[in-house]
Amino acid sequence: MKNIYVGNLSFQTTEQDLEAAFAAYGHVENVNIIRDRDTGQSRGFAFVEMSGDADAEGAIRGLNGTELDGRSLKVVEARPREERTGGGRGGPGGGGGAGRGRGPSSHGPSRRREPRW
Repeated sequence: MKNIYVGNLSFQTTEQDLEAAFAAYGHVENVNIIRDRDTGQSRGFAFVEMSGDADAEGAIRGLNGTELDGRSLKVVEARPREERTGGGRGGPGGGGGAGRGRGPSSHGPSRRREPRW
């Protein structure tokens, strides 16, 4: 099974619209339009799971750059989610920068465990 990222979606595009577009290339397992948790409004991107790698590759080649609901789609293989830890460049807290958790009221990198969005 291959997961595909679909970006630049119109807010009017539905799961059924995406399923119909991708079904021309093979069996669609799942369509998930990402929505704002507070408003339910589409965030303009989705993930489509297709059962066959060859079908997914065909859909990526065939649909990337095509128009759906007045928008030019960005269709690429989805990348795995990266872990959101405080680590990274230069040890705990990441690369940091001016004004990023370095003031006297800062409690260090432990405050960054859960995203606020």
